[in-house]
Amino acid sequence: MNLEEYFARTGYKGSTEKQDLETLTDIFQHHIRAVPFENLSIHCGEKITLELEHVYNKIVRRKRGGWCMENNQLLGWVLKGLGYDTSFLGAYVFNPQQNAYATLMTHLVVKVVIDGKAYIVDGGFGVSYQMWQPMELVSGKDQPQAPGVFRFTEKNGVWYLEKMRRKQYIPNQSFSNSDLLEKKECRKVYMFSLEPQTVEDFCFQCTYLQTSPDSLFTKKSICTLQTTDGFRALIGWTLTETTYCYKENMDLVEFVTLEDEEVEKTLKEKFNITLERKLVPINVKGSYTI
Repeated sequence: MNLEEYFARTGYKGSTEKQDLETLTDIFQHHIRAVPFENLSIHCGEKITLELEHVYNKIVRRKRGGWCMENNQLLGWVLKGLGYDTSFLGAYVFNPQQNAYATLMTHLVVKVVIDGKAYIVDGGFGVSYQMWQPMELVSGKDQPQAPGVFRFTEKNGVWYLEKMRRKQYIPNQSFSNSDLLEKKECRKVYMFSLEPQTVEDFCFQCTYLQTSPDSLFTKKSICTLQTTDGFRALIGWTLTETTYCYKENMDLVEFVTLEDEEVEKTLKEKFNITLERKLVPINVKGSYTI
């Protein structure tokens, strides 16, 4: 495992000498535009494990993506190797269907401290809730980014992340009421504390999320990737391509339904993913919105 091979994977060619916010942001953006957030292993008969070497081989050498425990673990390793002050935190994801936060800590994020200021770096959420820049860990401050306006709020030691989005223009009106579309303009994303976590703290969750019939990830095959002006997502057979700021305060959301034989080709062309095993797409109606 080496940093040069990782940077070749993400296409980053900038400096690695400075441990500053500008360098961190550049490295982070290259990661989210090269490495998909995806759970396809579950739906093609592979087991997801959290050993760093396994994660490295999967993402860097096999040019796959991963979910938060893989993406953010790899990012944390890269940043630590460059000399950044990093630690892992654990978050509880908001479920819009139940209007409640999960009771299981399933989301791993990276905290980075630069010159005494703390930032959250999260390369493992995907779709429109994927931050594009490290977020300063301050309460009540709007932090506008290309995907929308993010904000942390702290109450009694618990931190909450929410995101305000723009209006959406959907040319294919047959998808205007899709359960994949987030209807609210302000959406809760997750909550977390500042208690440091280790990757080992997520081992049970990693098994649960890929085996439980109640898990979102067993109900949907998901692959999403950030682009220079938005993101694309393949959820089951539904391909979505979103362009941020298509018009003033308006995002363009384009939907298309794929045939079985188009899925593999689309993964290669749109996400640069070639699977070693046969994918069985799935999209049970549920709580995943874009």
